Amino acid sequence: MAQSKEETEVMIQYNNGESQTRNTTNAMATPKPSDSNAVLKSVSLVLLTLQNAALILVMRYVRIRNGDMFMATTAVIISEALKCLTCLVIIFCEEKFIVRNWIKHLYDNIFSQPMDCVNVSVPSLIYVLQNNLLYVAVSNLDAATFQVTYQLKILTTALFSVVMLKKHLSKLQWVSLVVLFIGVAIVQTQPDNTAKSTGTTGSTAVEQNPTLGLIAVIISCLMSGFAGVYFEKILKGTKQSVWVRNVQLGSLGVVIGLIAMYLKDGEKVAEKGFFFGYDYVVFIVIFIQAFGGLLVAVVVKYADNILKGFATSAAIIMSCLLSMYFFDFHVSTPFALGASLVMISIYMYSKFVPAPSTKVTSA
Repeated sequence: MAQSKEETEVMIQYNNGESQTRNTTNAMATPKPSDSNAVLKSVSLVLLTLQNAALILVMRYVRIRNGDMFMATTAVIISEALKCLTCLVIIFCEEKFIVRNWIKHLYDNIFSQPMDCVNVSVPSLIYVLQNNLLYVAVSNLDAATFQVTYQLKILTTALFSVVMLKKHLSKLQWVSLVVLFIGVAIVQTQPDNTAKSTGTTGSTAVEQNPTLGLIAVIISCLMSGFAGVYFEKILKGTKQSVWVRNVQLGSLGVVIGLIAMYLKDGEKVAEKGFFFGYDYVVFIVIFIQAFGGLLVAVVVKYADNILKGFATSAAIIMSCLLSMYFFDFHVSTPFALGASLVMISIYMYSKFVPAPSTKVTSA
Protein backbone atom coordinates (compact mmCIF):
# COMPACT_ATOMS: atom_id res chain seq x y z
CA MET A 1 0.00 0.00 0.00
CA ALA A 2 3.06 2.28 0.08
CA GLN A 3 2.59 3.25 -3.54
CA SER A 4 -0.99 4.29 -2.99
CA LYS A 5 0.06 6.40 -0.03
CA GLU A 6 2.76 8.12 -2.08
CA GLU A 7 0.24 8.89 -4.80
CA THR A 8 -2.04 10.45 -2.20
CA GLU A 9 0.80 12.62 -0.87
CA VAL A 10 1.69 13.87 -4.36
CA MET A 11 -1.94 14.75 -4.93
CA ILE A 12 -2.19 16.60 -1.64
CA GLN A 13 0.99 18.60 -2.27
CA TYR A 14 -0.46 19.61 -5.62
CA ASN A 15 -3.86 20.80 -4.51
CA ASN A 16 -4.35 20.73 -0.77
CA GLY A 17 -2.02 23.28 0.77
CA GLU A 18 -4.83 25.14 2.56
CA SER A 19 -6.23 21.96 4.11
CA GLN A 20 -2.81 21.00 5.44
CA THR A 21 -2.46 24.43 7.06
CA ARG A 22 -5.83 24.15 8.79
CA ASN A 23 -5.08 20.61 9.97
CA THR A 24 -1.85 21.68 11.72
CA THR A 25 -3.34 24.21 14.11
CA ASN A 26 -3.05 21.87 17.08
CA ALA A 27 0.50 21.88 18.37
CA MET A 28 0.39 18.65 20.40
CA ALA A 29 0.53 15.25 18.73
CA THR A 30 -0.87 16.44 15.41
CA PRO A 31 -1.04 13.56 12.92
CA LYS A 32 0.83 13.89 9.66
CA PRO A 33 -1.28 15.36 6.83
CA SER A 34 -0.68 12.24 4.74
CA ASP A 35 -2.02 10.02 7.54
CA SER A 36 -5.09 12.21 8.03
CA ASN A 37 -5.81 12.27 4.33
CA ALA A 38 -5.35 8.51 4.06
CA VAL A 39 -7.98 8.03 6.78
CA LEU A 40 -10.31 10.51 5.09
CA LYS A 41 -9.80 8.72 1.80
CA SER A 42 -10.71 5.33 3.30
CA VAL A 43 -13.73 6.64 5.19
CA SER A 44 -15.07 8.53 2.17
CA LEU A 45 -14.76 5.45 -0.04
CA VAL A 46 -16.61 3.26 2.47
CA LEU A 47 -19.37 5.84 2.89
CA LEU A 48 -19.63 6.20 -0.86
CA THR A 49 -20.16 2.45 -1.20
CA LEU A 50 -22.92 2.49 1.43
CA GLN A 51 -24.51 5.57 -0.14
CA ASN A 52 -24.65 4.02 -3.60
CA ALA A 53 -26.27 0.81 -2.35
CA ALA A 54 -28.89 2.66 -0.31
CA LEU A 55 -29.64 5.17 -3.07
CA ILE A 56 -30.42 2.55 -5.71
CA LEU A 57 -32.64 0.49 -3.42
CA VAL A 58 -34.70 3.42 -2.12
CA MET A 59 -34.84 5.07 -5.54
CA ARG A 60 -36.11 1.83 -7.08
CA TYR A 61 -38.75 1.54 -4.37
CA VAL A 62 -40.18 5.04 -4.89
CA ARG A 63 -40.30 4.48 -8.67
CA ILE A 64 -42.28 1.19 -8.60
CA ARG A 65 -44.65 1.64 -5.66
CA ASN A 66 -48.33 2.44 -6.03
CA GLY A 67 -49.60 6.00 -5.70
CA ASP A 68 -48.83 9.37 -7.24
CA MET A 69 -45.47 9.51 -9.00
CA PHE A 70 -43.25 12.49 -8.25
CA MET A 71 -41.45 14.24 -11.09
CA ALA A 72 -37.77 13.33 -11.30
CA THR A 73 -36.85 16.75 -12.67
CA THR A 74 -38.03 18.44 -9.47
CA ALA A 75 -36.12 15.95 -7.32
CA VAL A 76 -32.90 16.73 -9.19
CA ILE A 77 -33.40 20.47 -8.59
CA ILE A 78 -33.89 19.99 -4.84
CA SER A 79 -30.84 17.72 -4.66
CA GLU A 80 -28.64 20.31 -6.37
CA ALA A 81 -29.98 23.10 -4.14
CA LEU A 82 -29.36 21.03 -0.99
CA LYS A 83 -25.80 20.31 -2.08
CA CYS A 84 -25.17 24.00 -2.76
CA LEU A 85 -26.62 25.14 0.58
CA THR A 86 -24.63 22.52 2.50
CA CYS A 87 -21.37 23.69 0.93
CA LEU A 88 -22.22 27.32 1.66
CA VAL A 89 -22.65 26.40 5.32
CA ILE A 90 -19.34 24.51 5.34
CA ILE A 91 -17.53 27.51 3.84
CA PHE A 92 -19.20 29.76 6.42
CA CYS A 93 -17.85 27.50 9.18
CA GLU A 94 -14.37 27.55 7.64
CA GLU A 95 -14.48 31.35 7.70
CA LYS A 96 -15.15 31.17 11.45
CA PHE A 97 -18.78 32.37 11.10
CA ILE A 98 -17.69 35.85 10.00
CA VAL A 99 -20.16 37.04 7.37
CA ARG A 100 -17.78 39.58 5.83
CA ASN A 101 -15.05 36.99 5.31
CA TRP A 102 -17.61 34.52 3.97
CA ILE A 103 -18.92 36.98 1.38
CA LYS A 104 -15.39 38.02 0.40
CA HIS A 105 -14.37 34.38 0.00
CA LEU A 106 -17.33 33.69 -2.30
CA TYR A 107 -16.72 36.85 -4.28
CA ASP A 108 -12.99 36.22 -4.77
CA ASN A 109 -13.44 32.58 -5.77
CA ILE A 110 -16.72 32.68 -7.70
CA PHE A 111 -18.16 36.04 -8.74
CA SER A 112 -14.86 37.64 -9.73
CA GLN A 113 -14.03 34.70 -12.02
CA PRO A 114 -16.88 34.39 -14.56
CA MET A 115 -14.87 32.28 -17.03
CA ASP A 116 -14.15 29.81 -14.28
CA CYS A 117 -17.90 29.41 -13.75
CA VAL A 118 -18.28 28.79 -17.47
CA ASN A 119 -15.80 25.91 -17.22
CA VAL A 120 -17.71 24.44 -14.27
CA SER A 121 -20.99 24.72 -16.18
CA VAL A 122 -19.88 21.84 -18.42
CA PRO A 123 -19.87 19.11 -15.72
CA SER A 124 -22.85 20.79 -14.06
CA LEU A 125 -24.96 20.39 -17.20
CA ILE A 126 -23.84 16.79 -17.63
CA TYR A 127 -24.56 15.89 -14.00
CA VAL A 128 -28.10 17.29 -14.20
CA LEU A 129 -28.84 15.34 -17.37
CA GLN A 130 -27.20 12.23 -15.91
CA ASN A 131 -29.26 12.40 -12.71
CA ASN A 132 -32.46 12.66 -14.73
CA LEU A 133 -31.40 9.66 -16.83
CA LEU A 134 -30.74 7.64 -13.68
CA TYR A 135 -34.39 8.01 -12.67
CA VAL A 136 -35.37 6.75 -16.14
CA ALA A 137 -33.02 3.78 -15.82
CA VAL A 138 -34.03 2.74 -12.31
CA SER A 139 -37.69 2.99 -13.30
CA ASN A 140 -37.17 0.41 -16.04
CA LEU A 141 -34.58 -1.98 -14.60
CA ASP A 142 -34.59 -3.97 -11.37
CA ALA A 143 -32.18 -2.75 -8.71
CA ALA A 144 -29.55 -5.46 -9.22
CA THR A 145 -29.44 -5.15 -13.01
CA PHE A 146 -29.22 -1.38 -12.79
CA GLN A 147 -26.47 -1.44 -10.17
CA VAL A 148 -24.38 -3.91 -12.14
CA THR A 149 -24.85 -2.28 -15.55
CA TYR A 150 -24.05 1.16 -14.15
CA GLN A 151 -20.58 -0.09 -13.23
CA LEU A 152 -19.63 0.34 -16.89
CA LYS A 153 -18.85 3.90 -15.79
CA ILE A 154 -15.64 2.50 -14.29
CA LEU A 155 -14.40 1.62 -17.75
CA THR A 156 -15.46 4.95 -19.26
CA THR A 157 -13.85 6.83 -16.37
CA ALA A 158 -10.59 4.91 -16.85
CA LEU A 159 -10.50 5.70 -20.55
CA PHE A 160 -11.28 9.39 -20.03
CA SER A 161 -8.64 9.54 -17.25
CA VAL A 162 -5.96 8.16 -19.55
CA VAL A 163 -6.90 10.53 -22.38
CA MET A 164 -7.68 13.73 -20.45
CA LEU A 165 -5.44 13.45 -17.37
CA LYS A 166 -2.65 11.40 -18.98
CA LYS A 167 -3.07 8.97 -16.11
CA HIS A 168 -0.77 5.94 -16.26
CA LEU A 169 -2.25 2.54 -15.48
CA SER A 170 -0.12 -0.54 -14.93
CA LYS A 171 -0.61 -3.60 -17.11
CA LEU A 172 -2.27 -5.44 -14.24
CA GLN A 173 -4.63 -2.51 -13.73
CA TRP A 174 -5.68 -2.79 -17.36
CA VAL A 175 -6.19 -6.49 -16.77
CA SER A 176 -8.31 -5.66 -13.73
CA LEU A 177 -10.51 -3.43 -15.91
CA VAL A 178 -11.02 -6.30 -18.33
CA VAL A 179 -11.81 -8.65 -15.45
CA LEU A 180 -14.28 -6.12 -14.07
CA PHE A 181 -15.98 -5.77 -17.45
CA ILE A 182 -16.27 -9.56 -17.78
CA GLY A 183 -17.65 -9.80 -14.26
CA VAL A 184 -20.23 -7.09 -14.94
CA ALA A 185 -21.23 -8.80 -18.19
CA ILE A 186 -21.68 -12.16 -16.46
CA VAL A 187 -23.76 -10.66 -13.67
CA GLN A 188 -25.92 -9.02 -16.30
CA THR A 189 -26.96 -12.48 -17.50
CA GLN A 190 -28.84 -12.79 -14.21
CA PRO A 191 -32.46 -13.71 -15.03
CA ASP A 192 -34.78 -10.71 -15.13
CA ASN A 193 -36.11 -10.01 -11.64
CA THR A 194 -38.45 -7.19 -12.61
CA ALA A 195 -41.62 -9.23 -12.31
CA LYS A 196 -40.55 -10.69 -8.98
CA SER A 197 -39.54 -7.36 -7.49
CA THR A 198 -42.75 -5.69 -8.56
CA GLY A 199 -44.75 -8.53 -7.17
CA THR A 200 -43.96 -7.42 -3.63
CA THR A 201 -45.50 -4.02 -4.19
CA GLY A 202 -48.28 -4.76 -6.65
CA SER A 203 -48.47 -3.09 -10.04
CA THR A 204 -45.73 -0.64 -10.84
CA ALA A 205 -46.32 3.07 -11.13
CA VAL A 206 -44.61 3.20 -14.55
CA GLU A 207 -44.36 0.91 -17.57
CA GLN A 208 -41.24 -1.27 -17.43
CA ASN A 209 -39.09 -0.94 -20.57
CA PRO A 210 -35.74 -2.74 -20.06
CA THR A 211 -34.40 -1.55 -23.43
CA LEU A 212 -35.04 2.09 -22.52
CA GLY A 213 -33.47 1.48 -19.11
CA LEU A 214 -30.36 -0.06 -20.68
CA ILE A 215 -29.92 2.85 -23.10
CA ALA A 216 -30.32 5.32 -20.23
CA VAL A 217 -27.66 3.51 -18.20
CA ILE A 218 -25.15 3.40 -21.06
CA ILE A 219 -25.55 7.12 -21.77
CA SER A 220 -25.26 7.82 -18.03
CA CYS A 221 -22.01 5.86 -17.87
CA LEU A 222 -20.50 7.91 -20.69
CA MET A 223 -21.64 11.14 -19.02
CA SER A 224 -20.38 10.02 -15.62
CA GLY A 225 -16.93 9.14 -16.96
CA PHE A 226 -16.44 12.40 -18.83
CA ALA A 227 -17.95 14.73 -16.20
CA GLY A 228 -16.10 13.04 -13.33
CA VAL A 229 -12.69 13.29 -15.01
CA TYR A 230 -13.39 16.85 -16.21
CA PHE A 231 -14.32 17.86 -12.65
CA GLU A 232 -11.22 16.12 -11.29
CA LYS A 233 -9.08 18.09 -13.74
CA ILE A 234 -10.68 21.33 -12.58
CA LEU A 235 -10.17 20.48 -8.89
CA LYS A 236 -6.51 19.59 -9.32
CA GLY A 237 -5.70 22.47 -11.62
CA THR A 238 -6.95 25.37 -9.46
CA LYS A 239 -6.74 26.58 -5.86
CA GLN A 240 -10.49 26.66 -5.18
CA SER A 241 -11.65 24.24 -2.51
CA VAL A 242 -13.96 21.29 -3.11
CA TRP A 243 -16.75 23.20 -1.35
CA VAL A 244 -16.43 26.26 -3.58
CA ARG A 245 -16.54 24.01 -6.62
CA ASN A 246 -19.69 22.34 -5.35
CA VAL A 247 -21.33 25.71 -4.73
CA GLN A 248 -20.70 26.43 -8.38
CA LEU A 249 -21.92 23.00 -9.47
CA GLY A 250 -25.01 23.16 -7.28
CA SER A 251 -26.08 26.69 -8.17
CA LEU A 252 -25.59 26.12 -11.88
CA GLY A 253 -27.30 22.75 -11.49
CA VAL A 254 -30.40 24.41 -10.06
CA VAL A 255 -30.59 26.79 -13.03
CA ILE A 256 -30.06 24.03 -15.57
CA GLY A 257 -32.48 21.78 -13.68
CA LEU A 258 -35.19 24.43 -13.79
CA ILE A 259 -34.77 24.69 -17.55
CA ALA A 260 -34.98 20.89 -17.89
CA MET A 261 -38.08 20.82 -15.68
CA TYR A 262 -39.77 23.52 -17.76
CA LEU A 263 -39.06 21.68 -21.01
CA LYS A 264 -40.06 18.22 -19.76
CA ASP A 265 -42.63 18.72 -17.00
CA GLY A 266 -43.57 22.40 -17.21
CA GLU A 267 -47.28 21.82 -17.84
CA LYS A 268 -47.52 19.10 -15.21
CA VAL A 269 -45.80 21.25 -12.58
CA ALA A 270 -48.11 24.17 -13.38
CA GLU A 271 -51.15 21.91 -13.05
CA LYS A 272 -50.24 19.73 -10.04
CA GLY A 273 -47.52 21.65 -8.25
CA PHE A 274 -43.77 21.31 -7.74
CA PHE A 275 -44.09 18.84 -4.86
CA PHE A 276 -46.71 16.57 -6.41
CA GLY A 277 -46.20 12.96 -5.29
CA TYR A 278 -43.71 13.83 -2.55
CA ASP A 279 -43.54 12.15 0.84
CA TYR A 280 -40.80 11.49 3.39
CA VAL A 281 -39.33 8.58 1.36
CA VAL A 282 -38.83 10.80 -1.68
CA PHE A 283 -37.02 13.33 0.51
CA ILE A 284 -34.81 10.50 1.81
CA VAL A 285 -33.83 9.68 -1.78
CA ILE A 286 -33.03 13.34 -2.45
CA PHE A 287 -30.95 13.63 0.73
CA ILE A 288 -28.94 10.47 -0.08
CA GLN A 289 -28.36 11.69 -3.62
CA ALA A 290 -27.17 15.12 -2.47
CA PHE A 291 -24.97 13.58 0.23
CA GLY A 292 -23.49 11.25 -2.37
CA GLY A 293 -22.60 14.20 -4.57
CA LEU A 294 -20.50 15.68 -1.76
CA LEU A 295 -18.90 12.30 -1.08
CA VAL A 296 -17.90 12.07 -4.72
CA ALA A 297 -16.24 15.48 -4.44
CA VAL A 298 -14.23 14.36 -1.40
CA VAL A 299 -13.21 11.11 -3.09
CA VAL A 300 -12.12 12.96 -6.23
CA LYS A 301 -10.09 15.31 -4.03
CA TYR A 302 -8.32 12.67 -1.94
CA ALA A 303 -8.33 9.66 -4.24
CA ASP A 304 -9.26 9.52 -7.93
CA ASN A 305 -12.25 8.76 -10.13
CA ILE A 306 -11.27 5.19 -11.04
CA LEU A 307 -10.77 4.20 -7.40
CA LYS A 308 -14.12 5.84 -6.65
CA GLY A 309 -15.68 3.68 -9.34
CA PHE A 310 -14.27 0.49 -7.90
CA ALA A 311 -15.52 1.39 -4.43
CA THR A 312 -18.93 1.98 -5.95
CA SER A 313 -18.82 -1.42 -7.64
CA ALA A 314 -18.61 -2.99 -4.19
CA ALA A 315 -22.14 -1.65 -3.70
CA ILE A 316 -23.28 -4.28 -6.21
CA ILE A 317 -22.85 -6.97 -3.61
CA MET A 318 -24.59 -5.02 -0.88
CA SER A 319 -27.50 -3.88 -3.02
CA CYS A 320 -28.11 -7.35 -4.42
CA LEU A 321 -28.07 -8.92 -0.98
CA LEU A 322 -30.54 -6.35 0.32
CA SER A 323 -32.64 -6.83 -2.83
CA MET A 324 -33.07 -10.46 -1.83
CA TYR A 325 -35.00 -9.25 1.20
CA PHE A 326 -36.81 -6.19 -0.13
CA PHE A 327 -37.49 -7.17 -3.76
CA ASP A 328 -37.39 -10.98 -3.69
CA PHE A 329 -34.17 -11.00 -5.69
CA HIS A 330 -32.68 -14.44 -6.36
CA VAL A 331 -28.93 -14.91 -6.71
CA SER A 332 -28.03 -17.19 -9.61
CA THR A 333 -24.76 -18.92 -10.45
CA PRO A 334 -23.88 -16.27 -13.07
CA PHE A 335 -24.34 -13.55 -10.47
CA ALA A 336 -22.12 -15.33 -7.92
CA LEU A 337 -19.40 -15.86 -10.55
CA GLY A 338 -19.57 -12.32 -11.90
CA ALA A 339 -19.58 -10.79 -8.41
CA SER A 340 -16.47 -12.79 -7.53
CA LEU A 341 -14.69 -11.44 -10.60
CA VAL A 342 -15.65 -7.91 -9.61
CA MET A 343 -14.15 -8.41 -6.15
CA ILE A 344 -10.95 -9.84 -7.69
CA SER A 345 -10.68 -6.85 -9.99
CA ILE A 346 -11.02 -4.49 -7.02
CA TYR A 347 -8.13 -6.24 -5.27
CA MET A 348 -6.00 -6.20 -8.42
CA TYR A 349 -6.48 -2.51 -9.00
CA SER A 350 -5.71 -1.59 -5.37
CA LYS A 351 -2.67 -3.86 -5.20
CA PHE A 352 -0.91 -2.95 -8.42
CA VAL A 353 -1.02 0.85 -8.45
CA PRO A 354 1.96 2.19 -10.43
CA ALA A 355 4.48 4.28 -8.51
CA PRO A 356 4.07 8.03 -9.15
CA SER A 357 6.61 9.64 -11.41
CA THR A 358 9.32 11.66 -9.64
CA LYS A 359 9.74 13.95 -12.64
CA VAL A 360 8.42 17.46 -12.25
CA THR A 361 5.72 18.17 -14.81
CA SER A 362 4.25 21.47 -15.71
CA ALA A 363 0.68 21.94 -14.41
